[in-house]
Amino acid sequence: MSAPGSEQRKLRAGVVGLGWAGRQHMAAYDGSPDVELVALAGMEVEPMQQLGDQYGIAEDHRYSDWKDLVASGDLDVVSIATPTTLHAPIAVAALDAGIHVLSEKPMAENAEAAQTMVDAAKRNGKVLDVSFNHRRRGDVQALKKIVDAGLLGDIYYAKAGWLRREGIPGLGSWFTRRATAGGGPLLDIGVHMLDMALHLLQEPAVTSATAATYAEFGPKGRGGSPYGSTGKTGVEASDYDVEDLSTAFLRLEGGATLLLESSWAQWIPRDQCYVTLYGSEGGASIEWGGGPSDAYDSLNIWTEKDGVPAVLQPAVPPDGQHTAAVLDFVAAVLSGDVEGHQGDEALVRAAVVDACYASAAQGSEVRL
Repeated sequence: MSAPGSEQRKLRAGVVGLGWAGRQHMAAYDGSPDVELVALAGMEVEPMQQLGDQYGIAEDHRYSDWKDLVASGDLDVVSIATPTTLHAPIAVAALDAGIHVLSEKPMAENAEAAQTMVDAAKRNGKVLDVSFNHRRRGDVQALKKIVDAGLLGDIYYAKAGWLRREGIPGLGSWFTRRATAGGGPLLDIGVHMLDMALHLLQEPAVTSATAATYAEFGPKGRGGSPYGSTGKTGVEASDYDVEDLSTAFLRLEGGATLLLESSWAQWIPRDQCYVTLYGSEGGASIEWGGGPSDAYDSLNIWTEKDGVPAVLQPAVPPDGQHTAAVLDFVAAVLSGDVEGHQGDEALVRAAVVDACYASAAQGSEVRL
């Protein structure tokens, strides 16, 4: 950081991963007055050339190996948007090199790997954030204020899910191999809904999980996303060894319960995302989904006033999404206060997902 009284220099940022998620981070850094995007790492030659040119990245700061980007000694912050099993190795190396880290979700392939990231952040005094961008949705922010104000009373039951009609993200790609992804839709999109639910419920501890997983589409080469499918009509067993549907019943500290479901492919009319809260003084539901031609979203809050049923319609701010996640990370780095920004909440999500997979494998409840 600059000396007192002098103009603070911009944070020098790098991004590892040239896919859709990495590009969201690039755009957010590029639009921040506090950041200079100076380095990229990725193995794809054409995207590297296009993105490097687009953001004015010097040729000697376009790396094919993330290890060279970390070793350059030229970065303050780095975003990680790679296959899941690379998150922990890159994050630990960067944190040990004195670089603050923003990782895409899921945090890592399991809680053991995620713990190594948290340990590295704490021993180096650096920020480690995980980009749970959907909690930055405007409707989630609005509902969070309602919950925090106590208008729903004690919330004793909640449901959350992300269900796709046809949305396996690349049959035979890294997404559908446990060795690179760590898991299927529970770890890919279900973790978003878990994060949103626990965030809205004010972070109760999860005490146990009872879960089941199924793979009825992917192994048959069905259910591939029209946006990310390889076009295969059949896949080898080694190409698809994760679930395509998961469901879990979670017990929470204090007696409340949460039902969590996620799928990449399912016989339903259209894609659907939802969080529903049941409280002693009111209930609420966020729902969105559909496709490009029939997208929908809604926020409903039901309670009563003076014994009369009432429907609340709170003001809904604009969605923050990836940009807000990146800018929150930047603000944490600039503040110099790492409290609450060293991966602890994300580690909780990883432990819950681990418990769900363990429960599904053994067919019984798992205590956390």
